[in-house]
Amino acid sequence: MSTEKQQQAILKRLESLAKHNDPINQSLYAKYDVKRGLRNANGTGVLVGLTRIGDVVGYEIKDGEKIAVPGRLIYRGYDVVDIIKDAETNKQFGYEQVVYLLLFGLLPSKKQLEDFSSFLGECRILPPNFTEDMIMKAPSPDIMNKIARGILASYSYDPDPENRSVANIIRQCIYLIARLPSIAAYGYQAKRRYYDDKSMYIHNPKPELSSAENFLRLIRSDKNYTRLEAETLDLALILHAEHGGGNNSSLTVHVVSSADTDTYSAMAAAVGSLKGRRHGGANIRVVEMMDDIKANVKDWTNENEISAYIRKIAEKQAFDHSGLVYGMGHAVYTISDPRQVLLKQKAKELAKAKGCLEEFNLYDIIERVAPGIIQDVHQSDKKVCANVDFYSGFVYTMLNIPRELYTPIFAISRIAGWSAHRIEEVVSGGRIYRPAYKNISEERPFIPLKDRN
Repeated sequence: MSTEKQQQAILKRLESLAKHNDPINQSLYAKYDVKRGLRNANGTGVLVGLTRIGDVVGYEIKDGEKIAVPGRLIYRGYDVVDIIKDAETNKQFGYEQVVYLLLFGLLPSKKQLEDFSSFLGECRILPPNFTEDMIMKAPSPDIMNKIARGILASYSYDPDPENRSVANIIRQCIYLIARLPSIAAYGYQAKRRYYDDKSMYIHNPKPELSSAENFLRLIRSDKNYTRLEAETLDLALILHAEHGGGNNSSLTVHVVSSADTDTYSAMAAAVGSLKGRRHGGANIRVVEMMDDIKANVKDWTNENEISAYIRKIAEKQAFDHSGLVYGMGHAVYTISDPRQVLLKQKAKELAKAKGCLEEFNLYDIIERVAPGIIQDVHQSDKKVCANVDFYSGFVYTMLNIPRELYTPIFAISRIAGWSAHRIEEVVSGGRIYRPAYKNISEERPFIPLKDRN
C-alpha cells in the first residue's frame, strides 16, 4: 500500500497530465463560432427554450441593436414591484403568494392563499428521525452541500419517489419548499456544533408562521425576531424566488429534468449550481470586499477617498487582485437591477432601525461611483449597475444571519422557481437537452500496450 506522500506524488503527476492535455486554443472558439456560456457575441443569451414562468428584462432589441432599458422582473406576467406593493398594503408576508403564483400561474384569492399557506405550514415538519439520521450524523462545513444531501435523502422518505405524474411532482415540490428552511437551519446548527465548537439549538418550525419568520426563529437561540426583520427577509425571498429559465441553476433543472429523472435529483443538481461563486455565492464576496474597504478607507463619507480605493480594486491592486468590484454588473441588467432597487429601500429602513446608517451611506456612495470607475479602468462604454448581491449581504448582516447561510437563503427562495421550471419541463419539454460540442483533437493510430513507453 502506498504512503500518503507517495499518493500525493501520484496525484501531482496526474494533475500535470490533465493540465497538459485539456487546454484549448482560445482562438478556436471564434473560428468555430462557439456560443461560449450559451451567449451570442452581443451578450444576449442563446435561445434554447420557451417559458411562461418568469422574465428578466434589461434590454430591448430594435432593428437588430441591443438597447438598454431600466430592469424589470416579471413573475407569470406580473411585475414583481406590484406583487410586493400589494403584500405591503395588506400587511402580509408575500413569499407564500409568490410560491402559489409560480407553481400554478395564478394569483390566489384570499381564501386560496390562506389554505395554501396553511398547507405549507403543515408540511414544514421533517420526517421522523430525519434530523438525527440525515443531518446530525453527517455534518458539513458547507451548508449548501448539506442542503443537497438533505434533498437527496428526502427521496428515501418519499412513499412514491419515482412517480413522474404532475400531481406527484407538485406534492414533492411543495414538501421541499416547506422543508428547505428547516434543513438549512439544522444543517447550520450541526455545523456550529461539530466544526465551530459552539452551542447547537434545534427548534421546531411553527405551521402558522411564514417562511421568513420560521427561518429567523430556527437560527436564533432565543427564537425571537422583529416584524421589520421578518418583512426584510420575506422581501429577499420574494426577489430571489425566480429569475427566468436562463440562469444557471434554473437551466440545470431543465437539463436534468429533460433526462426524465426524479424530482430530488433535479433539485439537488440545482443546489450544486447555485453554490457556485459565479452564481449564488456572489453576495459573500461583496461582504468580504466591503470588509476590506472598511478596513482601508478611513473616512467613510469622503467620496474621493472611497473612489480612489475602488479604483485600486478595479486595477487589481487591492482586495483579491481579481479586478472585480463585486456586486457590480449583471448579464442582463445594465441600467438598473429591480431587485437591488427594492432591496436597497428596505435596507435603508432596516439600517435606521439597527443604527447602521453610516455603513448604508458607504454602500450608497460605492454604488454611485463604482460604475464610472469600472468603465474608465476597462476603457469600456458598457453600462454597469449594482446588482441584488450588492445589498443582500449587507441586509443579512444586519439581520445577524451568519455568512454560511447567505447562499442557502438563496436556495430556500429559488426552489420555488426551480419547482415551477421542473413542472414546465415535464409538461412541455419532451426532449432531452443535447447541444453540440466539436471535437478538435486529431485521430491517432492506436499503440498496443507492449509498445508504449
